[in-house]
Amino acid sequence: MARRMRDGALRPKELGTLGERYAAAWLERQGWRILDRNWRSRYGELDIVAATPERVVAFVEVKTRRSLRCGPPQEAVDPRKRACLRRAGAQWLLLPEHRLAHRGVRFDVVSILVHGGVVRLHHIPEAF
Repeated sequence: MARRMRDGALRPKELGTLGERYAAAWLERQGWRILDRNWRSRYGELDIVAATPERVVAFVEVKTRRSLRCGPPQEAVDPRKRACLRRAGAQWLLLPEHRLAHRGVRFDVVSILVHGGVVRLHHIPEAF
């Protein structure tokens, strides 16, 4: 997957989709259980919903970029985006099919930078 992400001919949407898959696979290797991906609500999309090894429900926003021209990828999660993610997270938790025993909720950001043939992933737990 990382090799495909280095393809400079990828359109931004394709790069973003691969970045989300890459982040989900990375989280699973860390012992997380993916509960949902690309879940949509009227407030927007939750990229990844996962349970940490400590049984915390984490709503993970993934930002993938090719350059730092507009700043680090995580800076795209601005106050407006954070508010929408909080609302979407609350909606996700309220659905009966999403009821599960957990020890808390948090919002993380995974920043992926694909530059110079290298893929760099930075996980920011409890980002907001």
